[in-house]
Amino acid sequence: MERTLGQRLRIVLPLFFILLLKLMLLRYFLFNGIAWAKVFTDALSLAVLFSLLELCLPHKGKKLVYGCVNLILSLMMFASAVYNVHFGSIPTYTTLAGIGQVNQVKASIVALIEPEHFLFFVDLVIMLVVWLVLKIRSRSRRGLHFGTLHSYSRTSWRTARTWKLSMLIVLVVSVAASGLIIRKEWGIDNEIARAEQMGYLNYQVATVLRNSQENRAIAEGNLQETKERVRALQDTYSYVEQGSARDKYHGVAAGSHVLIVQMESLQNFPIGLSVSGQELTPVMNQLVEEGLYFPHIFQQIGQGNTSDAEFAVNTSIYPTGATAMSTGFGSRELPGLPRLLNQMDYFTSTYHVNDVKFWDRSKLYPALDFQKYYDKPYFNNDQYNEFGPSDEELFRVGMEHLLELDEQDQSVYAHYITVSNHSPFHVKEEFAKMTVPAELEGTHLGHYLQSVNYSDYALGKLIDALKENGLWDNTLLVVYGDHFGINPVEANAEMISSSLKIPYHEQISRFNIPLIMHVPGIEESLVVERVGGQVDILPTIANLLGISLEQEEFTAFGQDLLNIDHNLIGMRYYLPTGSFFNDDILFVPGDGFEDGTAVSLETMQPVEDISSYRSDYEYILQLMRLSDEYVKMLPKRSP
Repeated sequence: MERTLGQRLRIVLPLFFILLLKLMLLRYFLFNGIAWAKVFTDALSLAVLFSLLELCLPHKGKKLVYGCVNLILSLMMFASAVYNVHFGSIPTYTTLAGIGQVNQVKASIVALIEPEHFLFFVDLVIMLVVWLVLKIRSRSRRGLHFGTLHSYSRTSWRTARTWKLSMLIVLVVSVAASGLIIRKEWGIDNEIARAEQMGYLNYQVATVLRNSQENRAIAEGNLQETKERVRALQDTYSYVEQGSARDKYHGVAAGSHVLIVQMESLQNFPIGLSVSGQELTPVMNQLVEEGLYFPHIFQQIGQGNTSDAEFAVNTSIYPTGATAMSTGFGSRELPGLPRLLNQMDYFTSTYHVNDVKFWDRSKLYPALDFQKYYDKPYFNNDQYNEFGPSDEELFRVGMEHLLELDEQDQSVYAHYITVSNHSPFHVKEEFAKMTVPAELEGTHLGHYLQSVNYSDYALGKLIDALKENGLWDNTLLVVYGDHFGINPVEANAEMISSSLKIPYHEQISRFNIPLIMHVPGIEESLVVERVGGQVDILPTIANLLGISLEQEEFTAFGQDLLNIDHNLIGMRYYLPTGSFFNDDILFVPGDGFEDGTAVSLETMQPVEDISSYRSDYEYILQLMRLSDEYVKMLPKRSP
C-alpha cells in the first residue's frame, strides 16, 4: 500500500510544488513582490485542481495529462506576465481567449518580453532534455539484453478507495476554503487588488461567477427602466451650474461633412512640443491655433484597445473591460453616431487598412450600422509597417470616396482609423520626416516621436486635399487619440521628463489624449479646459450638428463638453474599476475608497485629503455599472 501511495505522490507532489513556485513567480511579476501570506491561497486553488484530476482521471495516461496541464498553465502565466507589462492589468480568461489577435501585432508583443519571463518554462525544458537523453541512450544499446521482469500487482480495491477518499476530502476542504476567500474579497472593485487577495486561479473562477451573476440579473431587467435610472443618476450630478446656457454652438456645423480621425497611440504631450528645433506636430498645432482644442481628455478603452476607442466614440457607452466590445457586443444593435446620421441621410462609412476581421470589426461595424466599411483590399500596400498601408494611403482612398459623394450632394460621415503610429513605432527611412536627436536615437521614446511626426504629416495631406477641393469650410473634422503609446517599462516618466524637459506623470500624462476639432461656423480658436473622455465626443459632435440627444431619446454616458461646467469620467482596465478623473484629480482606489490615492491634475502631486471625493467615487461606480447593464440589454440585431 505504501509503495502504491508513494508512486501516486511521486507524480502529484513534484508538479504541485513546481506550479506553486510558478504562481509565486507570477505574483512577483504582477504585484511587484510575493505576499507570503497569500501563497496559501494559491496552494488551495492548486489543491482543488489536482484533487479533481486525481478523482476524474484513469491511471493510464495520467502523466501525459499532468504534463499538458503544466504546459497550459505555464503558457497562461507567461502570457499574463507579458500582458501585464503593457496593459498594467490582470488578464482574465476572456482576455486569454483573444490570444489569436497576437499575430497581428507580434512586433509590439515581442518588444515586451523579458528573459525572466521564460522562467515559467525551465522545468519543461529540463524534462524535455532528460527525456531526449534517455531516448537516445536506449536506442544506442547494442546486442542482447537480459532484463528483469517486473511484476506489478494491481492496486487493491481498498488502496484505491483510500486514495480516492483522501482526494475527495482534499477537494471538499480546498473548495470550501477557496470559496471563503473568494467570498471575503468579492466586494473589491479594484481588479488588481482583488486578484492579489484571491490568487490568480481563484480570480479566474471569481470572474466566471461574477459574469454569470451579472448576466442573470440583467436577463431579468428592463431596458427602458435602465435608461430611466441612467437619466435619474445623471440628474444628481452638477454637470451644469444653475443659470448656465446649455445650447452654445448648437447646430453651427449642421449639414457639414463629418470626418473623424482616430490617431493611433497619440498622447497629448507631443502637441505643441518641439525637439531640437523641430515641431513634432506642426499640422495639429495649426489646428489648435484655428479650432477647438480639448487638452484634458483621457482614454477610456478596455480589452479591445483601438476597437474599443471606436466603440466608445461612436456610442458614448463605456467599454465593459471584461471583453473587447466588438467581440462581446458585435451581435447587438448599438445606438450611436452612425445610426443618428443615417436618419439624417448621411452616407456613413469607416476605414481601416487592416483586415476587417481583426478584433472582430466585421461584427462591430454592422452593429454600429455603418453603411460601408473599407478594409485591406481597398488600399495599395506601400509597406509602411506590419499592418501594410500608410496613413497617407488611408487618407488618399478616403478622400477619393468623399469627392465622389460630395459631387452627388451627399453628406458624409467617415471614420478614419489610422495605424502608422503603432508600436513599436519604427519608421522606415523613406517615410521619416524629422531627425531624431542623437541622444534619443534607437530608443523607444525616439522611435515614438518620429512616428508621431509622420502621422501628423499624413494628417496634413488630408487637410491639404480638403482645402484644395473646396471642402474645408464644409467639413467638421475631429481628431483624437485612441490610447497611450509610450510603454512605461521602455520609457518611464522620469526619462521622458528629463529628455524632453516637460512635466510627465506616469498615469495622468500616459492616459491623456488630445481632442481637436475644426468646426465650420466657429471662427475663433478656443481651448476648452474641461476634463473629458472618449464617451464625451459623441454628445459634443451631436450638439455641433444640431442633434438633440434628449429629443432623440438617446442614452449617452458622456456629456457635451461645450455646455458643461463640471465633469466626471470613469476609467477601468488600464486602471482599476472605480478610478476617475474630475475637474481636480485622478483618483485610483485601493481595496476601496479609503485606501485609494489621488493626484492633482494641475500639479501632478499627491492629494492627501480625499474625503470630499467619496461621492464622485460612488457616482462613477454606479454610472459604469448602469453602462454595463445598458449595453448588455441592447437587442440582438438581425444577421
